Amino acid sequence: MRFDPAAPFAKRVQALPRLGIGISTEFQAQAQGGLNPMELCQLHPGLVDFLEVGADLERGFDGDTLAWVAAGRPTTYHFLDVNLEQSEDLDDAWIVETRSRAHEIQAAWLCGDAGVWHVGARDRGHGTLMPPILEPDVALAMGANVRRLRESTQLEVLPENPPAQAFVGSMHLLDFFGEVCRHADSGMLLDVAHLAIYQAVMGHDPLSGLERFPMERIVEVHVAGGSPFEAEGRTFFDDSHDCSVMDSTWEILEHVLARASQLRAVVFECERNRIQEVVPNFQRIRNSWDAAGALQ
Repeated sequence: MRFDPAAPFAKRVQALPRLGIGISTEFQAQAQGGLNPMELCQLHPGLVDFLEVGADLERGFDGDTLAWVAAGRPTTYHFLDVNLEQSEDLDDAWIVETRSRAHEIQAAWLCGDAGVWHVGARDRGHGTLMPPILEPDVALAMGANVRRLRESTQLEVLPENPPAQAFVGSMHLLDFFGEVCRHADSGMLLDVAHLAIYQAVMGHDPLSGLERFPMERIVEVHVAGGSPFEAEGRTFFDDSHDCSVMDSTWEILEHVLARASQLRAVVFECERNRIQEVVPNFQRIRNSWDAAGALQ
């Protein structure tokens, strides 16, 4: 089925491939002590189906990503360099080059944290990642930008809930992203580890707000480890991408897998760990995916 960016989401999602279980990577992750995705697949065939490539235009792709693409394996493109709530940040040059890069690796879709990746001009030295202000007008602007990016790149664009230890705004995080999806008529990448951190910070139950969220909008899910730390007598959780996945993250994952009728992919973000460390979590994720019938 041909992808039509102007078609309703319910029709567009039928054109998206069911990618299965993915692993994340970023530029030079292996050089920084991480794993080689191709080696993982060779040592444990059938464990991982695709590669989610975290990329920005300044650094491009490393050898691990290019080797994966050369082997004809599927990918998605996870942008690390655009403030999705700011219309002025989606300049024509960035859009054209990002579309080119995504097509270079034959990405199935675009995705990325819908937060503030940089302050001021787009530059690695200005890099940060802050969450959006959780207000209706910001959701409206972000939805319009998601729609514009989808139409400009001819690729589905999945906004992701970003990690943070503090949030500003009157809306629950899930209500905010539900509105983004509605305004954009888009799907979403739900990071259940980021959501678990948000729920803990805000004093909510892990599943709070999911009863109101349109689960059919969830196309992709991220799972990752979180490390606790203390600050002024309170416990917070760092989005560490290690292999210590929080119990609340697993709880949210199981809930979502049973209800996300259009789910196409689950990614374990673990790019800076050793192969032997990541295998048990991949096995658990695949078992949960299979048990929920997501491969059918």
